[in-house]
Amino acid sequence: MKSVALCLSTISCLLMTGVATATGIQPDLKVLHVLNRLTYGPAPGDVQKVRAMGVEKFIRMQLDPESIPLPSRLQQQLDTLDTLRMDPVELFREYGPPRPGKNHKPDPEAVKAARQRARVIVEQAVQARLWRATESPRQLQELMVDFWFNHFNVYAPKGLDHLWIGAYEEQAIRPYALGHFRDLLGATAHHPAMLFYLDNWQNTAPDSPGARGRFEGINENYARELMELHTLGVNGGYTQNDVIALAHIFTGWGLGRPRDGGQGGFRFDPRRHDDGDKTFLGRTIEGSGEDEGEQALDILARAPATARHISYELAQYFVADDPPPALVERLSRRFLATDGDIRAVLDTLFHSREFWDRKYYANKFKTPYQFIVSAVRASGIDPVNVRPLYGMLMQLGMPLYACLTPDGYRNTRAAWLNPDAMTRRISFATALASGRLPLGQPGFDPGFPRREMERMTPDKAPVVDPVSAATLADTLDNLLSAQTQSAIDAAPKPLRAALILGSPEFMQH
Repeated sequence: MKSVALCLSTISCLLMTGVATATGIQPDLKVLHVLNRLTYGPAPGDVQKVRAMGVEKFIRMQLDPESIPLPSRLQQQLDTLDTLRMDPVELFREYGPPRPGKNHKPDPEAVKAARQRARVIVEQAVQARLWRATESPRQLQELMVDFWFNHFNVYAPKGLDHLWIGAYEEQAIRPYALGHFRDLLGATAHHPAMLFYLDNWQNTAPDSPGARGRFEGINENYARELMELHTLGVNGGYTQNDVIALAHIFTGWGLGRPRDGGQGGFRFDPRRHDDGDKTFLGRTIEGSGEDEGEQALDILARAPATARHISYELAQYFVADDPPPALVERLSRRFLATDGDIRAVLDTLFHSREFWDRKYYANKFKTPYQFIVSAVRASGIDPVNVRPLYGMLMQLGMPLYACLTPDGYRNTRAAWLNPDAMTRRISFATALASGRLPLGQPGFDPGFPRREMERMTPDKAPVVDPVSAATLADTLDNLLSAQTQSAIDAAPKPLRAALILGSPEFMQH
Protein backbone atom coordinates (compact mmCIF):
# COMPACT_ATOMS: atom_id res chain seq x y z
CA MET A 1 0.00 0.00 0.00
CA LYS A 2 2.92 2.34 0.61
CA SER A 3 4.04 2.03 -3.03
CA VAL A 4 0.48 2.74 -4.18
CA ALA A 5 0.28 5.90 -2.09
CA LEU A 6 3.71 7.03 -3.26
CA CYS A 7 2.80 6.61 -6.93
CA LEU A 8 -0.47 8.45 -6.51
CA SER A 9 1.30 11.25 -4.66
CA THR A 10 3.90 11.55 -7.42
CA ILE A 11 1.30 11.88 -10.17
CA SER A 12 -0.75 14.35 -8.14
CA CYS A 13 2.30 16.53 -7.52
CA LEU A 14 3.14 16.53 -11.23
CA LEU A 15 -0.35 17.85 -11.96
CA MET A 16 -0.38 20.46 -9.22
CA THR A 17 2.95 21.86 -10.38
CA GLY A 18 1.74 21.92 -14.00
CA VAL A 19 3.44 19.68 -16.54
CA ALA A 20 3.27 21.31 -19.97
CA THR A 21 3.40 19.46 -23.25
CA ALA A 22 6.72 20.33 -24.83
CA THR A 23 5.96 19.77 -28.51
CA GLY A 24 2.69 21.66 -29.02
CA ILE A 25 0.38 20.81 -31.89
CA GLN A 26 2.54 19.04 -34.40
CA PRO A 27 0.87 17.21 -37.30
CA ASP A 28 0.95 13.88 -35.47
CA LEU A 29 -0.87 15.43 -32.47
CA LYS A 30 -3.75 16.99 -34.40
CA VAL A 31 -5.91 13.87 -34.21
CA LEU A 32 -5.64 13.68 -30.45
CA HIS A 33 -6.22 17.43 -30.13
CA VAL A 34 -9.44 17.36 -32.15
CA LEU A 35 -10.67 14.33 -30.21
CA ASN A 36 -9.93 16.05 -26.91
CA ARG A 37 -11.72 19.26 -27.90
CA LEU A 38 -14.67 18.10 -30.03
CA THR A 39 -15.41 15.04 -27.92
CA TYR A 40 -15.15 13.93 -24.32
CA GLY A 41 -11.88 12.29 -25.24
CA PRO A 42 -11.05 9.22 -27.31
CA ALA A 43 -12.70 5.85 -26.82
CA PRO A 44 -10.89 2.68 -27.96
CA GLY A 45 -10.30 2.85 -31.71
CA ASP A 46 -11.21 6.54 -32.11
CA VAL A 47 -7.68 7.73 -32.82
CA GLN A 48 -7.30 5.19 -35.60
CA LYS A 49 -10.71 6.06 -37.09
CA VAL A 50 -10.04 9.79 -37.19
CA ARG A 51 -6.56 9.28 -38.55
CA ALA A 52 -8.02 7.17 -41.36
CA MET A 53 -10.83 9.60 -42.30
CA GLY A 54 -8.87 12.79 -41.70
CA VAL A 55 -9.36 15.59 -39.20
CA GLU A 56 -11.38 17.80 -41.58
CA LYS A 57 -13.95 15.10 -42.35
CA PHE A 58 -14.27 14.37 -38.64
CA ILE A 59 -15.01 18.03 -37.89
CA ARG A 60 -17.61 18.14 -40.67
CA MET A 61 -19.34 15.04 -39.35
CA GLN A 62 -19.45 16.35 -35.80
CA LEU A 63 -20.97 19.63 -36.98
CA ASP A 64 -23.73 17.57 -38.65
CA PRO A 65 -24.75 15.12 -35.90
CA GLU A 66 -27.81 13.86 -37.77
CA SER A 67 -25.46 12.35 -40.34
CA ILE A 68 -24.01 10.06 -37.64
CA PRO A 69 -26.20 7.06 -36.78
CA LEU A 70 -26.66 6.21 -33.11
CA PRO A 71 -25.62 2.72 -32.01
CA SER A 72 -28.67 0.49 -31.69
CA ARG A 73 -27.71 -0.43 -28.14
CA LEU A 74 -27.68 3.22 -27.07
CA GLN A 75 -31.01 3.86 -28.78
CA GLN A 76 -32.53 0.87 -27.02
CA GLN A 77 -31.28 2.21 -23.68
CA LEU A 78 -32.76 5.64 -24.35
CA ASP A 79 -36.06 4.12 -25.44
CA THR A 80 -36.54 2.74 -21.92
CA LEU A 81 -36.61 6.27 -20.43
CA ASP A 82 -40.28 7.10 -20.79
CA THR A 83 -40.23 10.41 -18.87
CA LEU A 84 -38.00 11.96 -21.56
CA ARG A 85 -40.83 11.56 -24.06
CA MET A 86 -43.34 13.42 -21.86
CA ASP A 87 -44.00 17.15 -22.08
CA PRO A 88 -44.23 19.33 -18.96
CA VAL A 89 -48.02 19.10 -18.78
CA GLU A 90 -47.94 15.30 -18.91
CA LEU A 91 -45.16 15.20 -16.31
CA PHE A 92 -47.15 17.38 -13.94
CA ARG A 93 -50.27 15.28 -14.37
CA GLU A 94 -48.42 12.02 -13.83
CA TYR A 95 -45.88 12.97 -11.17
CA GLY A 96 -46.96 16.30 -9.71
CA PRO A 97 -47.98 16.88 -6.10
CA PRO A 98 -51.51 15.92 -5.02
CA ARG A 99 -53.99 18.75 -5.43
CA PRO A 100 -55.48 20.24 -2.27
CA GLY A 101 -59.13 19.72 -1.54
CA LYS A 102 -61.65 22.53 -1.30
CA ASN A 103 -61.23 23.02 2.42
CA HIS A 104 -58.08 21.14 3.33
CA LYS A 105 -54.42 20.76 2.42
CA PRO A 106 -53.04 17.56 0.84
CA ASP A 107 -52.06 14.77 3.20
CA PRO A 108 -48.31 15.20 4.05
CA GLU A 109 -47.69 11.51 3.48
CA ALA A 110 -49.28 11.72 0.04
CA VAL A 111 -47.07 14.72 -0.80
CA LYS A 112 -43.98 12.82 0.34
CA ALA A 113 -44.98 9.74 -1.66
CA ALA A 114 -45.53 11.81 -4.80
CA ARG A 115 -42.11 13.44 -4.42
CA GLN A 116 -40.49 10.02 -4.03
CA ARG A 117 -42.29 8.69 -7.06
CA ALA A 118 -41.17 11.70 -9.11
CA ARG A 119 -37.49 10.93 -8.42
CA VAL A 120 -37.54 8.78 -11.52
CA ILE A 121 -37.58 11.94 -13.68
CA VAL A 122 -34.19 13.21 -12.52
CA GLU A 123 -32.82 9.67 -12.46
CA GLN A 124 -33.78 9.11 -16.10
CA ALA A 125 -32.39 12.50 -17.10
CA VAL A 126 -29.07 11.57 -15.48
CA GLN A 127 -29.07 8.20 -17.20
CA ALA A 128 -29.74 9.74 -20.60
CA ARG A 129 -27.07 12.41 -20.18
CA LEU A 130 -24.35 10.00 -19.05
CA TRP A 131 -25.22 7.27 -21.55
CA ARG A 132 -25.12 9.74 -24.41
CA ALA A 133 -21.94 11.44 -23.22
CA THR A 134 -20.06 8.15 -22.85
CA GLU A 135 -21.48 6.17 -25.77
CA SER A 136 -22.85 8.48 -28.46
CA PRO A 137 -20.69 9.06 -31.55
CA ARG A 138 -22.37 12.48 -31.82
CA GLN A 139 -19.87 13.83 -29.37
CA LEU A 140 -19.92 17.51 -30.31
CA GLN A 141 -23.67 17.56 -29.88
CA GLU A 142 -23.21 16.18 -26.36
CA LEU A 143 -20.59 18.82 -25.57
CA MET A 144 -22.95 21.54 -26.75
CA VAL A 145 -25.89 20.18 -24.76
CA ASP A 146 -23.70 20.39 -21.67
CA PHE A 147 -22.48 23.86 -22.66
CA TRP A 148 -25.94 25.28 -23.27
CA PHE A 149 -27.58 23.67 -20.26
CA ASN A 150 -24.88 25.27 -18.15
CA HIS A 151 -25.43 28.60 -19.92
CA PHE A 152 -29.20 28.42 -19.36
CA ASN A 153 -28.87 26.69 -16.02
CA VAL A 154 -31.89 25.46 -14.07
CA TYR A 155 -31.68 23.98 -10.54
CA ALA A 156 -33.71 20.79 -10.43
CA PRO A 157 -34.26 20.62 -6.63
CA LYS A 158 -36.16 23.93 -6.64
CA GLY A 159 -39.86 23.22 -6.22
CA LEU A 160 -41.57 21.89 -9.34
CA ASP A 161 -38.39 21.99 -11.42
CA HIS A 162 -37.61 18.39 -10.47
CA LEU A 163 -40.63 17.48 -12.61
CA TRP A 164 -39.43 19.36 -15.67
CA ILE A 165 -35.64 19.14 -15.72
CA GLY A 166 -35.46 16.19 -18.13
CA ALA A 167 -38.01 17.74 -20.49
CA TYR A 168 -36.14 21.05 -20.32
CA GLU A 169 -32.91 19.52 -21.58
CA GLU A 170 -34.67 17.24 -24.05
CA GLN A 171 -37.05 19.80 -25.54
CA ALA A 172 -35.55 23.26 -24.96
CA ILE A 173 -31.80 22.61 -25.14
CA ARG A 174 -30.96 19.53 -27.19
CA PRO A 175 -32.89 20.32 -30.41
CA TYR A 176 -31.23 23.75 -30.70
CA ALA A 177 -27.70 23.02 -29.46
CA LEU A 178 -26.21 23.50 -32.94
CA GLY A 179 -28.97 25.64 -34.41
CA HIS A 180 -29.73 29.36 -34.21
CA PHE A 181 -29.27 31.13 -30.90
CA ARG A 182 -32.61 32.95 -31.18
CA ASP A 183 -34.47 29.62 -31.33
CA LEU A 184 -32.58 28.34 -28.32
CA LEU A 185 -33.22 31.54 -26.40
CA GLY A 186 -36.93 31.39 -27.19
CA ALA A 187 -37.24 27.73 -26.22
CA THR A 188 -35.69 28.33 -22.80
CA ALA A 189 -37.73 31.51 -22.24
CA HIS A 190 -41.01 29.63 -22.80
CA HIS A 191 -40.15 26.50 -20.84
CA PRO A 192 -41.85 25.97 -17.45
CA ALA A 193 -38.53 24.89 -15.91
CA MET A 194 -36.95 28.31 -16.59
CA LEU A 195 -40.11 30.25 -15.80
CA PHE A 196 -40.32 28.54 -12.42
CA TYR A 197 -36.59 28.61 -11.60
CA LEU A 198 -36.20 32.36 -12.14
CA ASP A 199 -39.67 33.15 -10.80
CA ASN A 200 -41.15 34.77 -13.90
CA TRP A 201 -44.27 32.65 -13.49
CA GLN A 202 -45.17 35.05 -10.64
CA ASN A 203 -44.19 38.23 -12.52
CA THR A 204 -47.33 40.37 -12.53
CA ALA A 205 -48.09 43.99 -13.35
CA PRO A 206 -49.17 45.81 -10.18
CA ASP A 207 -52.85 46.77 -10.14
CA SER A 208 -53.55 44.48 -13.10
CA PRO A 209 -56.75 42.38 -13.04
CA GLY A 210 -54.70 39.26 -12.32
CA ALA A 211 -52.71 40.73 -9.41
CA ARG A 212 -53.71 38.73 -6.36
CA GLY A 213 -52.30 36.13 -4.00
CA ARG A 214 -48.82 35.10 -5.02
CA PHE A 215 -49.18 37.12 -8.23
CA GLU A 216 -48.85 40.51 -6.60
CA GLY A 217 -46.13 42.45 -8.39
CA ILE A 218 -43.03 42.74 -10.54
CA ASN A 219 -40.35 40.06 -10.22
CA GLU A 220 -37.09 41.07 -11.91
CA ASN A 221 -35.17 37.80 -11.52
CA TYR A 222 -35.62 36.43 -15.02
CA ALA A 223 -35.23 39.82 -16.71
CA ARG A 224 -31.92 40.43 -14.94
CA GLU A 225 -30.43 37.01 -15.63
CA LEU A 226 -31.72 37.03 -19.21
CA MET A 227 -29.49 40.02 -19.90
CA GLU A 228 -26.59 39.40 -17.53
CA LEU A 229 -26.12 35.67 -18.16
CA HIS A 230 -28.11 34.53 -21.18
CA THR A 231 -27.45 37.34 -23.65
CA LEU A 232 -25.66 40.69 -23.21
CA GLY A 233 -23.29 39.78 -20.40
CA VAL A 234 -22.51 41.65 -17.19
CA ASN A 235 -20.89 44.55 -19.09
CA GLY A 236 -23.41 44.50 -21.91
CA GLY A 237 -24.45 48.13 -21.75
CA TYR A 238 -27.83 47.81 -20.02
CA THR A 239 -29.05 49.72 -16.98
CA GLN A 240 -31.34 49.01 -14.05
CA ASN A 241 -34.07 50.84 -15.96
CA ASP A 242 -33.67 48.25 -18.74
CA VAL A 243 -34.04 45.46 -16.18
CA ILE A 244 -37.25 47.02 -14.89
CA ALA A 245 -38.59 47.56 -18.41
CA LEU A 246 -37.80 43.98 -19.41
CA ALA A 247 -39.51 42.66 -16.29
CA HIS A 248 -42.64 44.59 -17.26
CA ILE A 249 -42.38 43.25 -20.82
CA PHE A 250 -42.42 39.67 -19.46
CA THR A 251 -45.35 40.13 -17.09
CA GLY A 252 -47.90 37.40 -17.69
CA TRP A 253 -45.39 34.88 -19.09
CA GLY A 254 -46.09 31.92 -16.85
CA LEU A 255 -47.32 28.40 -16.34
CA GLY A 256 -50.42 26.86 -17.81
CA ARG A 257 -52.74 24.85 -15.62
CA PRO A 258 -53.06 21.18 -16.57
CA ARG A 259 -56.55 21.76 -17.95
CA ASP A 260 -55.25 24.57 -20.18
CA GLY A 261 -53.21 22.32 -22.44
CA GLY A 262 -51.22 24.86 -24.45
CA GLN A 263 -47.63 24.98 -25.58
CA GLY A 264 -45.79 22.50 -23.37
CA GLY A 265 -46.93 24.09 -20.13
CA PHE A 266 -46.35 27.74 -21.13
CA ARG A 267 -49.24 30.17 -20.81
CA PHE A 268 -49.44 33.89 -21.38
CA ASP A 269 -51.93 35.48 -19.00
CA PRO A 270 -53.05 38.86 -20.40
CA ARG A 271 -54.79 39.68 -17.10
CA ARG A 272 -51.37 39.93 -15.41
CA HIS A 273 -49.59 41.80 -18.19
CA ASP A 274 -48.56 45.46 -18.25
CA ASP A 275 -50.13 46.75 -21.47
CA GLY A 276 -48.31 50.06 -21.51
CA ASP A 277 -45.50 51.05 -23.87
CA LYS A 278 -41.93 50.39 -22.66
CA THR A 279 -38.50 51.81 -23.46
CA PHE A 280 -35.98 48.99 -23.57
CA LEU A 281 -32.32 49.42 -24.56
CA GLY A 282 -33.20 52.74 -26.17
CA ARG A 283 -36.07 51.33 -28.23
CA THR A 284 -39.78 51.77 -27.80
CA ILE A 285 -41.80 48.58 -27.52
CA GLU A 286 -45.49 49.31 -27.87
CA GLY A 287 -47.92 47.47 -25.67
CA SER A 288 -48.85 44.34 -27.60
CA GLY A 289 -49.21 41.55 -25.09
CA GLU A 290 -47.15 38.42 -25.50
CA ASP A 291 -45.48 39.76 -28.64
CA GLU A 292 -43.58 42.31 -26.53
CA GLY A 293 -41.53 39.45 -25.10
CA GLU A 294 -40.79 38.12 -28.56
CA GLN A 295 -39.61 41.56 -29.67
CA ALA A 296 -37.34 41.81 -26.64
CA LEU A 297 -35.86 38.37 -27.35
CA ASP A 298 -35.23 39.43 -30.95
CA ILE A 299 -33.38 42.55 -29.79
CA LEU A 300 -31.29 40.62 -27.26
CA ALA A 301 -30.43 37.72 -29.58
CA ARG A 302 -29.14 40.06 -32.29
CA ALA A 303 -27.27 42.54 -30.08
CA PRO A 304 -23.49 42.91 -30.65
CA ALA A 305 -22.97 42.55 -26.89
CA THR A 306 -24.70 39.15 -27.02
CA ALA A 307 -22.48 38.08 -29.90
CA ARG A 308 -19.39 38.99 -27.87
CA HIS A 309 -20.67 37.33 -24.71
CA ILE A 310 -21.54 34.03 -26.41
CA SER A 311 -18.32 34.09 -28.47
CA TYR A 312 -16.23 34.63 -25.35
CA GLU A 313 -17.89 31.68 -23.60
CA LEU A 314 -17.43 29.40 -26.63
CA ALA A 315 -13.76 30.39 -26.98
CA GLN A 316 -13.24 29.81 -23.28
CA TYR A 317 -14.89 26.39 -23.49
CA PHE A 318 -12.98 25.19 -26.55
CA VAL A 319 -9.67 27.10 -26.53
CA ALA A 320 -8.47 28.71 -23.30
CA ASP A 321 -9.63 29.93 -19.89
CA ASP A 322 -8.53 33.41 -20.95
CA PRO A 323 -9.49 33.30 -24.65
CA PRO A 324 -7.60 35.39 -27.23
CA PRO A 325 -9.47 38.67 -27.87
CA ALA A 326 -8.86 38.44 -31.62
CA LEU A 327 -10.62 35.08 -31.73
CA VAL A 328 -13.56 36.36 -29.70
CA GLU A 329 -13.90 39.31 -32.07
CA ARG A 330 -13.81 37.06 -35.15
CA LEU A 331 -16.43 34.73 -33.67
CA SER A 332 -18.60 37.72 -32.77
CA ARG A 333 -18.58 38.93 -36.34
CA ARG A 334 -19.51 35.46 -37.56
CA PHE A 335 -22.33 35.27 -35.00
CA LEU A 336 -23.80 38.56 -36.22
CA ALA A 337 -23.29 37.78 -39.91
CA THR A 338 -25.14 34.46 -39.64
CA ASP A 339 -27.96 35.63 -37.35
CA GLY A 340 -26.57 33.60 -34.46
CA ASP A 341 -25.94 30.34 -36.34
CA ILE A 342 -24.16 28.30 -33.66
CA ARG A 343 -22.92 25.71 -36.14
CA ALA A 344 -21.34 28.42 -38.31
CA VAL A 345 -19.65 30.06 -35.30
CA LEU A 346 -18.21 26.71 -34.23
CA ASP A 347 -17.01 26.04 -37.76
CA THR A 348 -15.10 29.32 -37.66
CA LEU A 349 -13.71 28.46 -34.23
CA PHE A 350 -12.50 24.97 -35.22
CA HIS A 351 -10.72 26.37 -38.27
CA SER A 352 -9.17 29.32 -36.48
CA ARG A 353 -5.41 29.61 -36.04
CA GLU A 354 -5.97 30.00 -32.28
CA PHE A 355 -7.70 26.63 -32.03
CA TRP A 356 -4.60 25.00 -33.55
CA ASP A 357 -2.03 27.22 -31.82
CA ARG A 358 0.63 25.22 -29.97
CA LYS A 359 0.32 27.33 -26.81
CA TYR A 360 -3.31 26.28 -26.39
CA TYR A 361 -2.67 22.55 -26.81
CA ALA A 362 -3.88 20.52 -23.79
CA ASN A 363 -4.16 23.70 -21.70
CA LYS A 364 -7.75 23.23 -20.54
CA PHE A 365 -8.23 21.49 -17.18
CA LYS A 366 -11.14 19.06 -17.22
CA THR A 367 -14.15 19.79 -15.09
CA PRO A 368 -15.27 16.89 -12.85
CA TYR A 369 -17.93 16.00 -15.43
CA GLN A 370 -15.46 16.03 -18.30
CA PHE A 371 -12.99 13.96 -16.29
CA ILE A 372 -15.53 11.30 -15.28
CA VAL A 373 -16.95 10.94 -18.79
CA SER A 374 -13.54 10.91 -20.49
CA ALA A 375 -12.23 8.26 -18.08
CA VAL A 376 -15.18 5.96 -18.77
CA ARG A 377 -14.84 6.48 -22.52
CA ALA A 378 -11.11 5.80 -22.48
CA SER A 379 -11.58 2.66 -20.42
CA GLY A 380 -13.99 1.21 -22.99
CA ILE A 381 -16.57 0.35 -20.32
CA ASP A 382 -20.26 0.65 -21.20
CA PRO A 383 -21.86 2.12 -18.05
CA VAL A 384 -25.18 0.30 -17.81
CA ASN A 385 -25.47 1.51 -14.22
CA VAL A 386 -24.48 5.19 -14.00
CA ARG A 387 -25.17 5.58 -10.29
CA PRO A 388 -21.47 5.35 -9.26
CA LEU A 389 -20.65 8.07 -11.79
CA TYR A 390 -23.46 10.27 -10.49
CA GLY A 391 -22.27 9.70 -6.92
CA MET A 392 -18.72 10.68 -7.83
CA LEU A 393 -19.93 13.87 -9.51
CA MET A 394 -21.67 14.74 -6.26
CA GLN A 395 -18.46 14.15 -4.32
CA LEU A 396 -16.53 16.35 -6.73
CA GLY A 397 -19.01 19.19 -6.37
CA MET A 398 -20.59 18.99 -9.83
CA PRO A 399 -23.83 16.99 -9.58
CA LEU A 400 -25.90 17.02 -12.74
CA TYR A 401 -28.87 19.42 -12.73
CA ALA A 402 -27.99 20.66 -9.24
CA CYS A 403 -26.03 23.88 -9.67
CA LEU A 404 -27.89 26.23 -7.36
CA THR A 405 -26.94 29.54 -8.99
CA PRO A 406 -28.15 30.63 -12.45
CA ASP A 407 -24.61 31.23 -13.74
CA GLY A 408 -23.96 27.47 -13.86
CA TYR A 409 -20.71 25.63 -13.24
CA ARG A 410 -17.35 27.16 -14.11
CA ASN A 411 -15.18 25.44 -16.74
CA THR A 412 -11.83 26.93 -15.71
CA ARG A 413 -8.75 25.46 -14.01
CA ALA A 414 -9.06 27.80 -11.02
CA ALA A 415 -12.53 26.49 -10.23
CA TRP A 416 -11.61 22.81 -9.99
CA LEU A 417 -7.89 22.28 -9.37
CA ASN A 418 -7.19 21.70 -5.68
CA PRO A 419 -5.50 18.92 -3.65
CA ASP A 420 -8.71 17.42 -2.21
CA ALA A 421 -10.32 17.20 -5.63
CA MET A 422 -7.18 15.56 -7.04
CA THR A 423 -7.23 12.94 -4.31
CA ARG A 424 -10.86 12.13 -5.07
CA ARG A 425 -10.22 11.97 -8.82
CA ILE A 426 -7.33 9.59 -8.38
CA SER A 427 -9.39 7.41 -6.02
CA PHE A 428 -12.06 7.24 -8.72
CA ALA A 429 -9.45 6.42 -11.37
CA THR A 430 -8.15 3.60 -9.18
CA ALA A 431 -11.62 2.13 -8.64
CA LEU A 432 -12.53 2.43 -12.32
CA ALA A 433 -9.28 1.00 -13.67
CA SER A 434 -9.29 -1.90 -11.24
CA GLY A 435 -12.84 -2.91 -12.17
CA ARG A 436 -14.37 -2.16 -8.78
CA LEU A 437 -17.15 0.15 -9.89
CA PRO A 438 -20.43 -1.71 -10.54
CA LEU A 439 -21.03 0.03 -13.86
CA GLY A 440 -22.09 -3.17 -15.58
CA GLN A 441 -24.96 -3.87 -13.20
CA PRO A 442 -28.25 -2.95 -14.89
CA GLY A 443 -30.51 -0.20 -13.65
CA PHE A 444 -30.17 3.08 -11.84
CA ASP A 445 -30.08 1.80 -8.29
CA PRO A 446 -31.25 4.58 -5.96
CA GLY A 447 -29.97 2.55 -3.03
CA PHE A 448 -26.35 2.77 -4.16
CA PRO A 449 -24.93 5.01 -1.42
CA ARG A 450 -22.32 7.63 -2.10
CA ARG A 451 -20.14 6.27 0.66
CA GLU A 452 -19.55 3.16 -1.45
CA MET A 453 -17.17 5.27 -3.51
CA GLU A 454 -15.09 5.83 -0.38
CA ARG A 455 -15.07 2.11 0.40
CA MET A 456 -13.55 1.13 -2.94
CA THR A 457 -10.27 -0.27 -1.63
CA PRO A 458 -7.63 -2.27 -3.56
CA ASP A 459 -8.46 -5.51 -1.71
CA LYS A 460 -12.05 -5.66 -3.03
CA ALA A 461 -12.87 -8.08 -5.81
CA PRO A 462 -13.49 -6.52 -9.25
CA VAL A 463 -17.06 -6.48 -10.52
CA VAL A 464 -15.97 -5.84 -14.14
CA ASP A 465 -12.73 -6.64 -15.94
CA PRO A 466 -9.82 -4.38 -14.94
CA VAL A 467 -8.64 -1.86 -17.53
CA SER A 468 -5.48 -2.81 -19.42
CA ALA A 469 -2.78 -0.15 -19.11
CA ALA A 470 -1.39 -1.05 -22.53
CA THR A 471 -4.81 -0.79 -24.20
CA LEU A 472 -5.50 2.46 -22.40
CA ALA A 473 -2.20 3.94 -23.54
CA ASP A 474 -3.01 2.95 -27.13
CA THR A 475 -6.49 4.51 -26.87
CA LEU A 476 -4.93 7.77 -25.69
CA ASP A 477 -2.28 7.66 -28.44
CA ASN A 478 0.52 7.42 -25.88
CA LEU A 479 0.03 11.01 -24.78
CA LEU A 480 2.16 10.80 -21.62
CA SER A 481 5.28 12.89 -21.12
CA ALA A 482 8.58 11.19 -20.32
CA GLN A 483 8.33 12.35 -16.71
CA THR A 484 4.86 10.89 -16.22
CA GLN A 485 5.73 7.71 -18.09
CA SER A 486 8.73 7.18 -15.82
CA ALA A 487 6.54 7.49 -12.73
CA ILE A 488 4.05 5.00 -14.16
CA ASP A 489 6.73 2.50 -15.21
CA ALA A 490 8.00 2.46 -11.62
CA ALA A 491 4.54 1.56 -10.30
CA PRO A 492 3.17 -1.95 -9.75
CA LYS A 493 1.47 -3.24 -12.92
CA PRO A 494 -2.04 -3.42 -11.43
CA LEU A 495 -1.85 0.30 -10.69
CA ARG A 496 -0.59 1.58 -14.03
CA ALA A 497 -3.96 2.07 -15.73
CA ALA A 498 -5.17 4.08 -12.74
CA LEU A 499 -2.08 6.26 -12.90
CA ILE A 500 -2.67 6.95 -16.59
CA LEU A 501 -6.22 8.12 -15.80
CA GLY A 502 -4.85 10.19 -12.90
CA SER A 503 -1.98 11.65 -14.89
CA PRO A 504 -1.50 15.37 -15.60
CA GLU A 505 -1.90 14.73 -19.32
CA PHE A 506 -5.27 12.98 -18.86
CA MET A 507 -6.57 15.62 -16.46
CA GLN A 508 -6.11 18.19 -19.23
CA HIS A 509 -7.46 18.39 -22.73
